[in-house]
Amino acid sequence: MGANTSQVSDLSDNPSLKSLVGTESISENDPFWNQLISFTFISPTSSGDSKLLEEAVIPLAKILIENNPRTGNFGALVRIFLGRTKELKISTECQDQLFIWQAHNALFMIRCLLKVFIREMSEEELHLQFSYQERAPGSCGETGIQDLLEELLSNLIHLIVEVPLLDITYSILFEAVTTLLVFFSYQLFHKEILRDGLIYQHIMKGRCLCLTSRLVKTLLYNFIRQEKCPPPATHIFEPKDEGGLLYGLASGVASGLWSVFTLGGAGSKAGIDQEHNPLPLSNQSLLLLLVLANLTDGPDWPNPYRQAITCFRNTQDTSSLSMEQPHAFQINFNSLYTALCEQQRSDQATLLLYTLLHQNANMRTYMLSRTDMDNLVLPILEILYHVEDRNSHHVYMALIILLILTEDDAFNRSIHEVVLKNISWYTERSLTEISLGSLLILVVIRTIQFNMTRTRDKYLHTNCLAALANMSAQFRCLHQYAAQRIISLFALLSKKHNKVLEQATQSLRGRQGDNTALPDYAQDLNVIEEVIRMMLEIINSCLCNSLHHNPNLVYALLYKRELFEQFRTHPSFQDIMQNLDTVIGFFSQRLEQAGSDLSVERVQEVIMKGAQALPTDRLKKFPELKFKYVEEDQPEDFFIPYVWSLVFNSGVGLHWSPHGIELFSMDSG
Repeated sequence: MGANTSQVSDLSDNPSLKSLVGTESISENDPFWNQLISFTFISPTSSGDSKLLEEAVIPLAKILIENNPRTGNFGALVRIFLGRTKELKISTECQDQLFIWQAHNALFMIRCLLKVFIREMSEEELHLQFSYQERAPGSCGETGIQDLLEELLSNLIHLIVEVPLLDITYSILFEAVTTLLVFFSYQLFHKEILRDGLIYQHIMKGRCLCLTSRLVKTLLYNFIRQEKCPPPATHIFEPKDEGGLLYGLASGVASGLWSVFTLGGAGSKAGIDQEHNPLPLSNQSLLLLLVLANLTDGPDWPNPYRQAITCFRNTQDTSSLSMEQPHAFQINFNSLYTALCEQQRSDQATLLLYTLLHQNANMRTYMLSRTDMDNLVLPILEILYHVEDRNSHHVYMALIILLILTEDDAFNRSIHEVVLKNISWYTERSLTEISLGSLLILVVIRTIQFNMTRTRDKYLHTNCLAALANMSAQFRCLHQYAAQRIISLFALLSKKHNKVLEQATQSLRGRQGDNTALPDYAQDLNVIEEVIRMMLEIINSCLCNSLHHNPNLVYALLYKRELFEQFRTHPSFQDIMQNLDTVIGFFSQRLEQAGSDLSVERVQEVIMKGAQALPTDRLKKFPELKFKYVEEDQPEDFFIPYVWSLVFNSGVGLHWSPHGIELFSMDSG
């Protein structure tokens, strides 16, 4: 097949590729096809390698776009692949590596060409590229006998759900999942959310519909298994017996398309790429799952993939599946929970956790029943702690997950019973021993303070405060540092309130007689006062419901009692300040009675005894603080651009620059 090709730059001169994209039709029975797809190649799994390959493929693909209406060679390549997929399952059982290898190569070529096709043409034009067949001059080159596009989509899904994940099938399963992502990538070239189209119709309503639950289940298990990319010798065809038939075939194609082509030499990048992205199938499967789950509902039908995600159940659930849930299935919740705990460093794993917590009641109930919730909560807190290094959407997802969890009173109680030791990533202060609940409070408060000084995002503030408010009635045995940080946050808000108030006063004095517009200090004050009110309600909720469990909070409150003086007569806070005044007055009196120059230990002893003596009826009851996450509060179609930003930045598969797509220009951290 011409000279050896081991560099991307050589592709444009390859004789076989020239024949494929050229002006001559090639019969499906021609030995050319068997030779074409018999090359040894390691699919690129890093961003740089993929981009190099795409740049080399683009000019070839453009020539094929021009010639394919006359030759039908692209459709022939697709049919060659489809012919091999029919025997893939048997080939896997028989360990027929040669057959799997050739099918993988054919699909890899299709995927590379499709990426350029989708960038260059509409879905209708793409459909035509599939329909062209070999024809004589002057005759029609299209056929309506078979919808080859739908056939390919259906076969890809069958391949994913039916071919077992083994070392020898890893690469072709990765290609199948990635090719489906490529088909959906039309969204990257449109500012508006795509709600229809040929590919959408085929996936949502066509022959693929009956495979909905099996596809979702398989993608979830790919995520659960977290299989690393196997060494090249086990997933790309390699000669093992020099005297055997396979070696003869390998030798016969030694001058093939990408012979020993590893993007820089045989094996030179394998170790680097695996280290860079060691779980390409797991990552791509999760991205495809999120894309499918976030497809918009049709005008008269719901998204079946979202239905499948929202209703699957635990394998230990022995009750029969409901006929009202046609896409229901069962999966091992313990394995899924473990994978979710281990993978929260990635945006897509956090988004999956959010999706399951918010939309799948079975999974949410299971998670909240776990006795090892620290395995799930700690990675979420670590995301928030490193807020400077995360993109805003990842931070939002982490906060929403905390908000959903704190809606459950049992969760709010249990997190104070889990004792942690030596949290290595928390570097502001050595925490040799602290409860999960106190650590959660510390991290959320730190997030609020970061937001106040940097991003100033009201939505982030709201979610942080709502989570603290949900927890406040169940605060138990707060760590000394957590109690201090609660009061310190109030001090920061108080200082900010005074600063804005002073600015407003000075501005009014300096502009007497000046009719120009004033800065909107009233709005700023209103926002700050809302936050101060919320903080006072959180402190009050703790004092009313669990004062005797939180001597450290009372101690911090007394130590900074002067902070609250200015708000005692403020009309916005008078009612809520009554309880704080009662607590501060009661404990101040008991400390005075205990004498002067009291040690810290003695003060704490007085507080603990006083907490038992304070009559609860002296504190005014307020409505319970409870906030629920409401998805409607999000901007319309919030998650669709977020998901596609993850696909675009995934490091595998899709690397072209969208044409001015503001919708997907999200920050990357």
